[in-house]
Amino acid sequence: MMQKQSGKKVSRNQRAGYTLAELLVVLVILGLIMGLVAPRFIGQIGGSKVKIAAAQVENLAAATEFFSIDTGRYPSNSEGLSALVSVPGEPTGWNGPYLKRGHLPVDPWGNPYRYRLLPNGQFEIRSWGADNKEGGEDENRDHVSGS
Repeated sequence: MMQKQSGKKVSRNQRAGYTLAELLVVLVILGLIMGLVAPRFIGQIGGSKVKIAAAQVENLAAATEFFSIDTGRYPSNSEGLSALVSVPGEPTGWNGPYLKRGHLPVDPWGNPYRYRLLPNGQFEIRSWGADNKEGGEDENRDHVSGS
């Protein structure tokens, strides 16, 4: 079947459309763009997690300080960070929960934050980073706060 278009005869095979070569060129260009943009975007995601972990560690440290102001002491190692959201064994002066949502957050990699009351009476709150191992660099580095 032939159609007339601006005075010329056009067959079914000559209709407007994309050729396989044009589609391949577009796919190659999209692949190149993704190859350049995706690594930067993924790097930003990792950087955001590091910033979130550092902020959460500081928030937990501040909540621990409020616990200390109310009770006159820091949570023991056995009480840990859970003393910030539920009344510990001896609730003398406890005025919590000391965290906004009333539950303990996990770090951005899904691991619990670690609390330790040090022998000198100070405390330490730590996230071990993406690898969940002590030490490391970049996304794997530890985030530590304390008094």
